[in-house]
Amino acid sequence: MARNVREMLNDFVNGLGTLRETNEEAVDAFMGLLGASYSPKALDLKTKELMSIAIGCYNRCEYCIVYHCYKAFEAGATKEEILESAMVSVAFGGGPSMAYTVTLLTDCIAEFEKDFQ
Repeated sequence: MARNVREMLNDFVNGLGTLRETNEEAVDAFMGLLGASYSPKALDLKTKELMSIAIGCYNRCEYCIVYHCYKAFEAGATKEEILESAMVSVAFGGGPSMAYTVTLLTDCIAEFEKDFQ
């Protein structure tokens, strides 16, 4: 069954805002770590987002897959690059990583790709 990945994306982003209302210091620290980690340096943002997709599929983190698929498209990644990065996770994670790649990640691609065409 296809998930509503746009709703999942919004739930995650809005959830951070809601959590920040009572846990500002912790959420800001997390967001600061993300900002520093995703800042383009030796690797560009698109590469880092593709790495995040592979890690999300490997770890079976649904919200990571959804969020970083969207951010990868936003950073200029193609559907082919996103799927290829996910297949690297399958090489390490086997069947579970493949399951998330062929279900949730393909749902994300179908939903988000049109936003960046």
